[in-house]
Amino acid sequence: MPVERYRSVEEMNAAPIRVVAGDPFERFVRICRRYWLLAPRRYPCGVFRFRTIEEAQAARARVSREAKRPAE
Repeated sequence: MPVERYRSVEEMNAAPIRVVAGDPFERFVRICRRYWLLAPRRYPCGVFRFRTIEEAQAARARVSREAKRPAE
């Protein structure tokens, strides 16, 4: 969208309102789809409970190692 400059408030108020063509939700969906194609999920979904900090850190390390492996 281009930048517009105005010399006064009256000139700004008289300017037409520009509307981007298309449905904003459809644009959002397209952007989300493109994002997921570029950045595939590598980490498991969900909430996990651990009994200790050590268990949580071990799980994080395991998932990080698995995410760094090349896809087979």
